[in-house]
Amino acid sequence: MYLTADSRIALLMHEGTQSNMGKTGLSMLRYSSSPIVAVVDYQTAGRSLQELTGIPKAIPVVESVAAALAYHPTVLAIGIAPSGGKLPDPWFQELEQAVQSGLSLVNGLHTPLAQHPALAPHLGPNQWIWDVRQEPPGLTVGTGQASQLPCQRVLAVGTDMAVGKMSTILELNRAAQGRGLKSKVIATGQTNLMLGDDGVALDAVRVDYASGAVESAVLRYGHDYDYLFIEGQGSLLNPASTATLPLLRGSQPTHLILCHRAGQTHIANCPHVPIPPLPQVVDLYEQVSRAGGAFAGSKVVAIALNTGHLSQAEAAQALQEAQTATGLPCTDPFRHGVDLLLNAILAYPI
Repeated sequence: MYLTADSRIALLMHEGTQSNMGKTGLSMLRYSSSPIVAVVDYQTAGRSLQELTGIPKAIPVVESVAAALAYHPTVLAIGIAPSGGKLPDPWFQELEQAVQSGLSLVNGLHTPLAQHPALAPHLGPNQWIWDVRQEPPGLTVGTGQASQLPCQRVLAVGTDMAVGKMSTILELNRAAQGRGLKSKVIATGQTNLMLGDDGVALDAVRVDYASGAVESAVLRYGHDYDYLFIEGQGSLLNPASTATLPLLRGSQPTHLILCHRAGQTHIANCPHVPIPPLPQVVDLYEQVSRAGGAFAGSKVVAIALNTGHLSQAEAAQALQEAQTATGLPCTDPFRHGVDLLLNAILAYPI
């Protein structure tokens, strides 16, 4: 574990506080158990974090890593994912400044930095660079053994990428533990790993071993917990996504929660690809989980609808329409909490 309760994090968020590029950082701002002492974003420096993001925390937004040093961070975490996975030169120079100033570095990008010649030579004692996206050693192919576990395995699936799968899983686990249930999150992406949950950075794993990597993480905890909440990735509908099928096969889920952004009719990065009506998407995921009877399969028990872009009245209408269309419980985890989703899971024991 690199990050602890004593870590003081400066979050590199250039151009990310109000865009999908900053999804990792925004999740850290919501869920990190380590204190975040400054947000670095030259575009929004000096503005209120709560007004920018809706996250009710009084964390200063500053223009540079140099300015963030005044808040005595011990770690710089990269909270953005620029197109192509590489930081522009001026932003990389801020990583150099952070390391030379004694900060450790959390890197969620695809490009490894731990051995970078501009960074590694400047590391001092007790200073480190954590490349989060790494393939674990010793992986094998999947075997479907997770289906034999006694625990309930809840997987979030989606109609597209970035529709709320991780947040839904984190909120469900928090609610389950609040009810005294023995539950755990299985992380499958860099953000969740940076938050401290165990698992695997699935997009760093060679495709032949992807389902085996998920299976290994699930088997590691499946006998010690009653509920495993497994972070979803990608979508069966998105032509760029390769993660969803290995998640279904590796985790052998007992329950599915379908996540969708209200009103979205096409894949965000592929506008020529339509999103089918929700009942058809529900049927798709259930059929793929069964694979024609090769596996026990799983049921979509509820819909998590992302309505953050809608007014209260519009959101209420969207929730009602989704519930009517699918016949399933439907809620927005951020507006209304996840009790309705958790109740649906508990009402459908396997």
